[in-house]
This record gives sequence, structure tokens and C-alpha cells, in this order.
Amino acid sequence: MTTLSERISQSAFDGSRLRVVLLLDLHDGAQQNFLKAYEHMRNQVASVPGHISDQLCQSIENPSQWLITSEWESAPPFLAWVNSEEHVETVRPLHNCVRDTRSLRFSVLRETGKLHSSAADATLGGLQPFPRVGDNVVRHALTFTVKPGSEAVVADILAGYQSPQSKVDEHTRLRRTSLFMHGNRVVRAVEVEGDLMAALRHVARQPEVRAVEEAINPYLEQDRDLNDPDSARVFFTRAALPAVHHLASAGTDDEAVKRHALYYPAKPGCGMALARLLAGQDEAAASDPATPIDSSTIFQRDDIVVRLVDVRGSGDAAPLQVIGAHGRRKAAMLSRLLDSEALGIDAPATEEDMSKLLSSADMRPITDRHAP
Repeated sequence: MTTLSERISQSAFDGSRLRVVLLLDLHDGAQQNFLKAYEHMRNQVASVPGHISDQLCQSIENPSQWLITSEWESAPPFLAWVNSEEHVETVRPLHNCVRDTRSLRFSVLRETGKLHSSAADATLGGLQPFPRVGDNVVRHALTFTVKPGSEAVVADILAGYQSPQSKVDEHTRLRRTSLFMHGNRVVRAVEVEGDLMAALRHVARQPEVRAVEEAINPYLEQDRDLNDPDSARVFFTRAALPAVHHLASAGTDDEAVKRHALYYPAKPGCGMALARLLAGQDEAAASDPATPIDSSTIFQRDDIVVRLVDVRGSGDAAPLQVIGAHGRRKAAMLSRLLDSEALGIDAPATEEDMSKLLSSADMRPITDRHAP
């Protein structure tokens, strides 16, 4: 029998400490400018709530290769900072020095050494309680808004492009891309087997994708120039919508399973709490053999929460599980965190209100493409 822990392959809410590893390849001769930029960044990061420590390391074999590691009390404070405008501005001076970067994030599962006593663990935070069983699939999303009135044109552009080559290299493959819209907000969710950054770079180089990106440029609310690396980097940094929780209930591959994207605008400052509530709801639903939810992925950035759910059948038989408000007082809890006015509805409080919420939050599907 598969336990709940084995069905959770990704979570920012297990309470464990977080180790962040940033690999950098510097431009020739950029070491001194990089050190100045790092000192500025280090002083800024040291004051961020949840930050414990960081280290800067230089390769003993190749002086252009550097490593920054940092430790955080848990994933939520790091995610809140790394997705903020403050972070965008803090790291901007680094980009002129860096040829390539790669960011890796790990929950701390086990550790040894004199520094890691029980007392220190209590101060610094906990360990990941159990190893998660993954499927070598990384999930990520982007979100951005288009100018009001352009939604239909943008939807046609995004639905009509030719799919790029799914194979990136021997180890990486683009598995699925799902596009949804809610009003003038676009959400693009991707599933990648292997290296996410390699897949994103591969897709960005494909002429059919490049043509689509150029075609929607005039309709974006945030200006960007894809020929300017800094402009493109800032746009995609701001558009990033990281996955904070993924759970597969049954793991079936059935044609009756339908993918939905649900949009939950949170009240100011409540985005992470709302994502955590929905993650707990999905874990509770996974223990119910009658649940219609086959799998769920929660994406969160600031006060934007999107929940991707694969539902068996229509989901009408269990709307509270589909919306994430099943159980005593859960509707009230969701109501306190949700900016229902942004969805154009009254604050939900009853099962009937939850059905209205489900209808209002359900995003319009644009395209859902599987790799062959």
C-alpha cells in the first residue's frame, strides 16, 4: 500500500531547513566586480527573516567557477524573498559578471557533526521527516498579464503554435505543457523529465516558440525585449510561479482524467498561508479512496496561488474537494485568506458558495500538450 508520504514528491511545507546551492560561471576577469556585488548582496540577505547563513566558494580547479550556498530556517521565507521585487534588484549587479547560473534547492534530511546537536536543531529548524519518492519530473509555471481587451487575440496565438521538439538531451525531455487564462492573466505550467533549466533554455531557442513570444509582446502589460538579456531575465524572474507542493493520489493514466487550473488570488500577505491550507486539503483528500482528485500541484508567488488538479470525471460529485474546502470550518478558513472580490464573488461561507467559487476560480484552458 502506498503511504501518503510516498505520494508527496514536492513540498515547501514540511518544516525542514532549506539548503540553497547557486552554481555560477563568471565572465573572464569579472572576479573583483563579482566580489563587490556579492558583498552588497550578502549584507542585504543577512537581514532577511528566515536566513541562517551563507558561504561563497571558488573552485580550486577553475577560477571562473563559483558556488554560493545558503541555509534557511525553512522553504517559505526563502521563497517569499527569492520571488520578491527586492530580490530582483538585489541580484541585478551580479548578472553583468555571470556567464551562466544554476540554482538548486534541497530540504535537509539528515546531518552529522558536532555542530548539529539537538539543541542546535531546535534553534535552526527541523529536518525533512521522510524521503519523498519522486518520478524525475520537475514542475514549474510562469504567469503574466496581458492588456485588457487583448485576451482573445492572445489566446489564439498561444493555442496555435507548433509544439517544439520534446527531447532536450539524453537525460531531459519536455513532458507536458498546459496553458490557461483567467481574465487577462496567463498561466503556463510545464512538466519536465530531468533538468528544468536545460529544458527551458531548449524551448526558448526553438523558432516556433520564439515566434509566439514575439507575437504576444505587444499585448503584455509588462514590457520586455527578448533581444536584451537583462530585460528578458527580469521579465521571466517576475513571471516565475514556483511549485510549492505536489501530490499524486492515485497515479492513474486515464482518459477520464481532466486537468483544471484553479486561480486563488489571496488577500495581501496571505499567499503562502493560502497555499499551505490547500496543500493540507489535498493531503487529506488523498486519504479518501472516493476522491476525484488524481493529482494536484500548487504554485505560489506573493499573493498569487494557482492549483493544478487532475480530476477524474466532472468533479461535480465532490466540489468541495476539487476547490480545496472539504471539512469542518475549511470554507471559513479559505474565505479569510481569499480575495474573493478579485474573483468577482462574495466571500464564500457555505457549500453553495463554494460551488460558485469553483466556477469563478476555474481557469479557461487554452492548450494542453503531451510529448509523444
